[in-house]
Amino acid sequence: MTISALSHTRLLGSISGLLQVASLLGLLLLLFKAAQFYLQRQWLLKAFQQFPCPPSHWFFGHKVRRRKMESDKELQEILSRVEKFPSASPLWLWGSKARFVVYDPDYMKVILGRSDPKAHGTYKFLAPWIGYGLLLLNGQPWFQHRRMLTPAFHYDILKPYVGIMVNSVQMMLDKWEKLSIWDKSLEVFEHISLMTLDSIMKCAFSQQEGIQGDRNSKSYIQAIRDLNNLVFARLRNVFHQNDVIYSMTSDGRTYHHACQLAHEHTDKVINQRKAQLQDEGELEKVRKKRRLDFLDILLFSNTKNGSSLSDKDLRAEVDTFMFEGHDTTASGISWIFYALAMHPEHQQKCREEVQSLLGDGASVTWESLDKMAYTTMCIKEALRLYPPVPAVSRELSKPVTFPDGRSLPKGVTVTLSFYSLHHNPKVWPNPEVFDPLRFAPDSSRHSHSFLPFSGGPRNCIGKQFAMNEMKVAVALTLLRFELLPDPSRVPILMPRLVLKSKNGIHLHLRKRC
Repeated sequence: MTISALSHTRLLGSISGLLQVASLLGLLLLLFKAAQFYLQRQWLLKAFQQFPCPPSHWFFGHKVRRRKMESDKELQEILSRVEKFPSASPLWLWGSKARFVVYDPDYMKVILGRSDPKAHGTYKFLAPWIGYGLLLLNGQPWFQHRRMLTPAFHYDILKPYVGIMVNSVQMMLDKWEKLSIWDKSLEVFEHISLMTLDSIMKCAFSQQEGIQGDRNSKSYIQAIRDLNNLVFARLRNVFHQNDVIYSMTSDGRTYHHACQLAHEHTDKVINQRKAQLQDEGELEKVRKKRRLDFLDILLFSNTKNGSSLSDKDLRAEVDTFMFEGHDTTASGISWIFYALAMHPEHQQKCREEVQSLLGDGASVTWESLDKMAYTTMCIKEALRLYPPVPAVSRELSKPVTFPDGRSLPKGVTVTLSFYSLHHNPKVWPNPEVFDPLRFAPDSSRHSHSFLPFSGGPRNCIGKQFAMNEMKVAVALTLLRFELLPDPSRVPILMPRLVLKSKNGIHLHLRKRC
């Protein structure tokens, strides 16, 4: 045998040996993953043994029952559990991945009263988008940021915002008048999203110019819509859990692009404000303020050791509040308009109340907001039926025992389904009926039966800001338009990070004489 042939044979032998080693390692890895899968599933089955649920497939979980998680019937499927399985029930996503879904006020009170962190497996996919700001932080860092930002929502700050909100809403209503759409319906969610973005930019981020007709703002709104859908879809796809694999998919590339668009928008806001503060006159104005706006608090804040927030932390808080401050409020207002359109008798009562306070003018003031008693009842009832944030999740940092004696171990992911809570017939009789009197001043209810802004120490920091904006939007809109539903385009509820409609929210707007 020649030297060349001998070398070739040795090379083939080496390759064969390497392939055998690789095959062995692959087999060992597969066995390890199988054992890991089995042990995790057995642990979850034991954890949930006190809580019955619908039958599930050992690998595909409850997907088999619902056919696919993106089904239009998902909320109905969840509500069917509420009647059959009291208080809570497990939801299997796939073989070793499950959540414990809660829809009872006593259970809600227990979980929201604890300091469990946000569920990492649920919220980690938001991090590339909004970073680790108030929504995703846990423990002491969360407490420090919450304490730092709370003054931005003091009534001294919120009071002058009412006038800004009035201007933003009026801009939207003026645009609706010019559209000449009396013979057809209008998809209102995008218009309302632009309005709430305009409002939050002016109130919290010191922007001067209106952005409701700005193309870049529309691109940001679309990016947020894409991110909502993509995060939700990824959570439910077993093959998209790994970052590397996900980055190679079309969804992963779309997600990356949408994140870039969102970050460009927030970076522009931050840089513009920094540039404004280079002006001595503007800087002096800020220094004389008794209380600072949201972004100014971030820019002037000091951490515990005296240094300012890092650029990363700063953008995380701006990304978080930019998203939460406009998208959740836009969802709330859109569904409130839809509920009032579906119930003209209540719409008219709200209109009469607003007219009695404001006449036909637009002089909404901080003081007048508190006098809109019936309108506020209708807003709350709409938020009960259509909570802007349908659910949040926690990961138990220690075992928990519920009031009925049943318990869960540390490590379980608990999903607090506000949508299911608000539609629970044991909590709200005839839950699908729109009845504002549920929120009459003399009514009584469980402290944790109505949670459109969550509850406990991690409740929504901007809830008063959002409620004020909702009242302003309802009051001014009812003075100028009669809202009517479009029977040919009934909204299809779609649970995402924020409650949306698959086919939009279409309303007829009849100009009042």
